[in-house]
Amino acid sequence: MIKTLWKLRSTKIAAAMLLFIALITIVGPFVAPYDPLATSSQALAAPSASHWLGTDYLGRDVLSRILAGAPLSVGSTVLVAVIALLVGAIPGILSVYLRAGFEWVSLRVVDTFIALPFLVFAVAMTALLGNGIIQAMIAVGLLVSPLFYRVARSATLSVANSQYVEAAVLAGASTGYIVRKHVWSKVLPPIAISLATTLGLGLIVISSLQFLGIGVQPPTPTWGGILASDLGYLQQQPYAPIYPTALILITVLAFNLLADAIRDAAGESGRILIGSKGAQANRARRLAAVSSDYPEKEAA
Repeated sequence: MIKTLWKLRSTKIAAAMLLFIALITIVGPFVAPYDPLATSSQALAAPSASHWLGTDYLGRDVLSRILAGAPLSVGSTVLVAVIALLVGAIPGILSVYLRAGFEWVSLRVVDTFIALPFLVFAVAMTALLGNGIIQAMIAVGLLVSPLFYRVARSATLSVANSQYVEAAVLAGASTGYIVRKHVWSKVLPPIAISLATTLGLGLIVISSLQFLGIGVQPPTPTWGGILASDLGYLQQQPYAPIYPTALILITVLAFNLLADAIRDAAGESGRILIGSKGAQANRARRLAAVSSDYPEKEAA
């Protein structure tokens, strides 16, 4: 599937965008031209040679704050997706093979999480456990985990009724062996699609919490926090919110493109697309070969 995935144009576009975000996340704090927390007398300065993106209301360099806030914003999103994957996918797979009691309890827990609103639950968790980024990530991860549970359970149910799994059960194979050898490879594509989608959704939710001051307190730079501070000075700098918003949109778009590419590569439409492209390439090669041989025949 990986070879088919890489042949899709949307995969290459998503990879290029994610590589750009990864470079900003990894290298950004080290190449920031100024201390992101250092204030100056040049408050709300316009972009210039010394401050490429200008300064905020405290005279802090905007470019340095965006670069310094990338690891916390993107890293929190990745950890949210990992928490949701572990909490949701594993119980979703096991609910098919364990006893009915585990299935009933897990389904009721998932239904409860689905019924809870995102921001209200996140605010309640941070108020109960403390206003920290770890608490916010746990809250968002738990709320996103039902997506992985439903996807993993649905894919596992479709595989569990197949003949080769029934043959493995009759042969005396253990549940762990069946999950590792037969179920996981079939469940992996839909889980990968959900993971890519969750990464985009997680960034939006984490940025929203940072915008509200939940999880990370100022003056720690984050993309959501920078956006919140910029909105208070739109009359002086109407262009300021564009910078963090553009990075958030690019990241979410890249993850959505990747999710679409994985879905196409894992499904019949991706194989048809790759087959049609291969047929067009073969046809072009044959036409080129015929056109190159034609002058030689006429010369003879």
